[in-house]
Amino acid sequence: MGRDVARNRVIFGGMLRKAFQVTICLGYGIACGAGQDNPTIRLADEEAMRIGRRVWQNECAGTIDGLTSWNSGEQFASMGIGHFIWYPSGEEGPFEESFPALLAFLKGRGVALPRVFAGAPDIDCPWSDRGAFLKDFGGQRMREMREFLAATVAEQARYLVLRLERALPKMLEECDGGSRARVRSGFYRVANAPGGAYALVDYVNFKGEGTNPKERYKGQGWGLLQVLENMSDQGDARRAFVASARAMLERRVRNSPPERNEARWLKGWLNRVAGYAG
Repeated sequence: MGRDVARNRVIFGGMLRKAFQVTICLGYGIACGAGQDNPTIRLADEEAMRIGRRVWQNECAGTIDGLTSWNSGEQFASMGIGHFIWYPSGEEGPFEESFPALLAFLKGRGVALPRVFAGAPDIDCPWSDRGAFLKDFGGQRMREMREFLAATVAEQARYLVLRLERALPKMLEECDGGSRARVRSGFYRVANAPGGAYALVDYVNFKGEGTNPKERYKGQGWGLLQVLENMSDQGDARRAFVASARAMLERRVRNSPPERNEARWLKGWLNRVAGYAG
């Protein structure tokens, strides 16, 4: 029951404070208003799709098979263009589960879910571990999942944008008075830069908002909040964002438990964020 409540909290989030509200309006060009009471980020439909395709390339190499993955050493499946986390029954893990929230979003938009996702969002990953997942990789159930995920790329992209929409209020509520203005300013500096909206959307999907207390090693996080807190307020916004993201990811690897061997992923992570600089 507790897990279902947590999922609903992720999905619906509650009412956001008006002063911190961010609205993403598809159908317009990119625009951000950092000095307004109700700042906005507006993305045209084609920009949202461009972001979705880039995230799919980053996470799955743009492949259909990559839409259902389970990385070595992980306790969860990675689903969809954003490799959204999906835990088996009984697994909680340190990272926020996001795939059930995606299914709830799709269902809420009137997208018909296939029978393999019946009961969503309150369903667990049907494979208990990576071995069981790989054994079933060519099976009918997995094929149905991939077909559905390949057919809903546009809606998954909109979910990624929604996640960014919700990120800023959550981050600002975590800040103390001294860092709130810095985080807000950095967010809009990046968002207003050419290609900056993609950097924000991708990083939130890639490493989270940085507000989950479980997503810490030695008390230090690596999400968007930490990147913005440690980002220089001088020079090119995208390059400053990349430099801070690089530092946070390197710090994560240094702080990570040795048995996770996270150093094996660092080169790929750094290559990914380097692309944010254009």
